[in-house]
Amino acid sequence: MVLNSTLSTSSYFILGGYLQVGNLRYVYFMLTAFLYVVMVVLNTSLIVVICMNRSLHEPMYMFLCSLFVNELYGSSGLFPFLLTQILSDIHTVSASFCFLQIFCLHTYGNVEFTNLAVMSYDRYLAIRCPLQYNTRMTFNKAVIFICVLWLLSFVKFLITLSLNIRLSLCGNIINSLYCQNYLVVKLACSDTKVSNIYGLFATAFSISVPLLPILFSYMKILKICFSGSKQTRQKAVSTCTPHLVSLLNFTCGCCFQIVQSRFDMTSVPSVLQIILALYFLIIQPLLNPVMYGLQMSKIRKIYKHLFC
Repeated sequence: MVLNSTLSTSSYFILGGYLQVGNLRYVYFMLTAFLYVVMVVLNTSLIVVICMNRSLHEPMYMFLCSLFVNELYGSSGLFPFLLTQILSDIHTVSASFCFLQIFCLHTYGNVEFTNLAVMSYDRYLAIRCPLQYNTRMTFNKAVIFICVLWLLSFVKFLITLSLNIRLSLCGNIINSLYCQNYLVVKLACSDTKVSNIYGLFATAFSISVPLLPILFSYMKILKICFSGSKQTRQKAVSTCTPHLVSLLNFTCGCCFQIVQSRFDMTSVPSVLQIILALYFLIIQPLLNPVMYGLQMSKIRKIYKHLFC
């Protein structure tokens, strides 16, 4: 088996992030399967609750529904693959599936951040002008926002993927549990100038465009809290707490993933490396449905009515 082969002569990648765990693989398999089932049940049940009740067909709940769909999309791009690899003795993946997984996980992250940015602006409108909220953020506007953020995320990374697929690779070993765009590009022995320039532009665009409405919205919300009544402050806190927790958790998860993939982690324990690599793909899909399901009384009541 030749490891240092180009993609033109090798149609697969070897994943070097897996540990030799022996019979413990069945324990890890059951734990991973349990987490995936919990994610699917939590997010699917809340999607059903929002879609089946007309009283929840409001912009805020439509953005939440988009968020829960994205959690299913991202976790399904990783966990079935992860379960297969845990039981396998040879950790290989075909090149076509690897690029498909890269597309899925990167668009998941981009949709997540953009969706949270739109939700922050929606919360600002609800706190700033509650009486005019229904005219400023209509159902149709919410649907347009959701369609645009999903479409832009897919188109933007399709361009990135089309550039990276053409690269000639001088190796096929990825030191990770799953396929990552940065690690595949690192294997390239052809000119990556165009890919790198577009990658920097796309990354700056993906961060700055959602970050601006988040900063704008929360600066305005803080200003309203300081100048408003106690009731206004309580409403702002109860409305924004789940969103802030979700946003901070997602940001931390992205930072962990960047550190794990871009820096030398040989001195870090293997278990910690695995946690850093999987954090935002595990905690975020678990946290969001729990946070919003518990926080919003309207969802709790309808959830109990449907399932209890």
